[in-house]
Amino acid sequence: MKILLTGGAGFIGSHIADALLADSCIRELRVLDNFSTGFRKNIQHHLQNPRFQLIEGDIRDFNTCLESSRGVQIVCHQAALGSVPRSLADPLSTHSVNITGMLNVLQAARENQVRRVVYAASSSTYGDSPTLPKQENNIGAPLSPYAVTKYVNELYASVYKRNFGLEVVGLRYFNVFGPRQSPNGAYAAAIPLFIHQMIDGESPTIHGKGDSSRDFTFVANAVQANLRAIFSENPDINGEVFNIACGKSATLLELFETLKYLLHSNVKPVFGPERPGDIRHSLADISKARKMLGYEPEIMLETGLEQTVAWFETQLAK
Repeated sequence: MKILLTGGAGFIGSHIADALLADSCIRELRVLDNFSTGFRKNIQHHLQNPRFQLIEGDIRDFNTCLESSRGVQIVCHQAALGSVPRSLADPLSTHSVNITGMLNVLQAARENQVRRVVYAASSSTYGDSPTLPKQENNIGAPLSPYAVTKYVNELYASVYKRNFGLEVVGLRYFNVFGPRQSPNGAYAAAIPLFIHQMIDGESPTIHGKGDSSRDFTFVANAVQANLRAIFSENPDINGEVFNIACGKSATLLELFETLKYLLHSNVKPVFGPERPGDIRHSLADISKARKMLGYEPEIMLETGLEQTVAWFETQLAK
């Protein structure tokens, strides 16, 4: 099997690359990345692998997508411009990468007769729906440009399945965290940012009162979901989207207290205003992914945080 992995130098993508190259049935893995949010160091250990090919390019360029996907059976599409605040600050770039880029990937896959596209969707699609737990067929109105783009991804995937016979599988990630997630930049996610600040003795900022909740999902669970979607022989998954999470939520204050314990820290959080576009509560119903993909989260929040903290401490010690 030959696979194209877009965004393969990124946080989640590089972990997927590790897992795919550990599988001897993968004859060739091509990683397409423009290194705007990914890092060469994440895939450095694969550069000498004869089954690995790095293509430095941008999914916003259709010809790049066309050439990269030529001769592959599966496209695993992880490339995206994440972050709700980033999308509010720069809606045009978020649209260009997440919608035009996705459309380029789908059209290239269609022209190259790729069998299946597995793509990263997002829990942001649930928008202002107050229903908990979140079920795939019950979404609300989007709360940010980022949420709009990830919903449009699902709509385009559905259209390509319906009209062109392309197999598509969407994975709605819920707040994925773990090693290699960058704590740097204006749009860093909460967990790596909190860890980095607390190691440095700084007080992290919690937006709102800290009672907002998330279904934090360790990256290994997201990798498992991708592998199951890539290799599944269940025809019923075609055209479906699946919640990828743990099915348990924690508040931001609970998250902070767990990190404080793991880091032996005495810092106290600073409370700031709630951020526009943020969902107040997020909790996934993962029964559909369990039933159809055989997905089962293997690493829950506290164990995942232990592994993530250990990784950050190792990195800082270098």
